[in-house]
Amino acid sequence: MKKAVVLLSGGLDSATTLAIAASRGFDCYALSMDYGQRHASELNAAKRVATALGVKDHRIMPMALNMFGGSALTDNAIDVPEKETNGIPITYVPARNTVFLSLALAWAEALGARDIFIGVTAVDYSGYPDCRPVFIETFEKLANVATKAGVEGDPFHIHAPLIDLSKAQIIQQGEKLGVDYALTVSCYQANETGEACGVCDSCRLRAQGFADANVADPTLYQH
Repeated sequence: MKKAVVLLSGGLDSATTLAIAASRGFDCYALSMDYGQRHASELNAAKRVATALGVKDHRIMPMALNMFGGSALTDNAIDVPEKETNGIPITYVPARNTVFLSLALAWAEALGARDIFIGVTAVDYSGYPDCRPVFIETFEKLANVATKAGVEGDPFHIHAPLIDLSKAQIIQQGEKLGVDYALTVSCYQANETGEACGVCDSCRLRAQGFADANVADPTLYQH
């Protein structure tokens, strides 16, 4: 079986992406990032999802993007917005997906894997520039000029299977693949037990997705 590295945050989208990669016959190696985010609940969720979906290996990589700040997710002095905002929101973490994909690329090359999965979507998303198809396409080109494998003619492929799907479509696909969404945490400001705030942008998109998909929402809320 072919190997794939799958970026796994512990949220709804990355859990679905992992299930998709497994359904395509890949041996999955899950990579999560402890990057200085506001809470550890999503990393705990990532551990649960990785176990439930039977990954070959799950690594949690420590890094300190909170040293730079610049985002409500990495700087506790910046409030997470609880109303819709225009433009790129303050929950955007500078260059996050570029950093994450670079580390996934490094592990993939070390493993002998040539496939990397990331759960970005350009439909129901918060306006992040690193969730767009042009970013994925450009990073794949970079991967194949920046690595030994790439320049020797053994190219990498960056898979973004959710990129054209709405949140409802993602949930429906995950349901077919047996994803237990009760294991996941999507909230930007979940508490220590993983209960969601219900008012941040991520919570709103998630709740609307379950409603539109006509699937019961298993999310535990603080209120």
